[in-house]
Amino acid sequence: MSTITQTVTTEERPPTMRLKESDLRTTLRPVAFVTLVAGVVGLFLAELMIGAVSIPLADILALLMGKEAAESSWSIILYELRLPRAIMALAGGAALGAAGLQLQTLFRNPLAGPWALGITAGAQLGVALVVVAGAVVGSTFLERFAFLDNLSLVAGAGLGSALVLMAIAAVSRRVSTITLLIMGLMLGFLAQGLVSLVLHFTNETQGKIFASWNDGSFAGVHWEHFPIILPMIVVGVICALLLVKPLNALLLGERYAATLGLSVDRARMMALTSAVLLAAPITAYCGPILFVGLIVPHISRGVFNTSDHRILMPAVLLVGACLGLGADLFVHLPWERHFLHLNAVNALIGAPIVIWVILRNKHMRSLAV
Repeated sequence: MSTITQTVTTEERPPTMRLKESDLRTTLRPVAFVTLVAGVVGLFLAELMIGAVSIPLADILALLMGKEAAESSWSIILYELRLPRAIMALAGGAALGAAGLQLQTLFRNPLAGPWALGITAGAQLGVALVVVAGAVVGSTFLERFAFLDNLSLVAGAGLGSALVLMAIAAVSRRVSTITLLIMGLMLGFLAQGLVSLVLHFTNETQGKIFASWNDGSFAGVHWEHFPIILPMIVVGVICALLLVKPLNALLLGERYAATLGLSVDRARMMALTSAVLLAAPITAYCGPILFVGLIVPHISRGVFNTSDHRILMPAVLLVGACLGLGADLFVHLPWERHFLHLNAVNALIGAPIVIWVILRNKHMRSLAV
């Protein structure tokens, strides 16, 4: 109610007042970027300091510089638990934010994201198949193969995401972006149905393994995983930054972008590949992280008041990092009981924003059966 009222009030303002307000927000963009950078640094240090055992900032800085802390156990807590989790929350939030922005621009749909294209569901199906395979052949068989022992769930998630990408890529040159989005949704629903079917034939223990992964968490990532995760994210971010001009052109429509000399098919394929490089490793190692890829682009547009990807792309990286760190910090605060999950916190933040986006969008408000 208040959002609609505010929107009406904004529309009734004189044009000169709206122009001055827009100029003010444009002038304050450098301040917003500096604030976001400070927020990322502050939340990252808070992740390292706060938990069941509090570690003073001076000792955190001493440990990071290779010096000794007042308590020897703090080094283990920092390097084995909190630092990998904080790095993953930062990188994961930034990667999912960049993936969401590309998908929303590519499909010209404010509700597009890794889940809407079936990438997340494909990863879930791959993990479910690995869990059932473990139940059929037994853990003793799997332990004979080191690569399966270490990468079984990750390989399953990666394979599921890759198969969905191949299906999308196979038809992306022959259908419109709207049709492609609908196909992504249907592939996601198909994968969800297959997940339920596959889990029906597994045992309770294997089902719990899948349920634990399916909750989504940055805490399951360890140092040995980063040589796989970080290069994929770095390549995906570089591709996303190189695509800012093509994405700006696609905002005008594919036909108009083509008249400007843009190779639309190549831009679409690059954006899809970049989005999968950013979203697939996060889903593989952390489970399905919901809402981040969807809401971060909307928060960034609201803060910076622009659709220009030259500004939005670095903005979503910073906002995504802040959201990933903030949500993970909230989950791991020294609560008396730990019933909170990362996706529950993301849903508490993301669901109101999605409702706001739908109510704010005139086209979506006017849709009727």
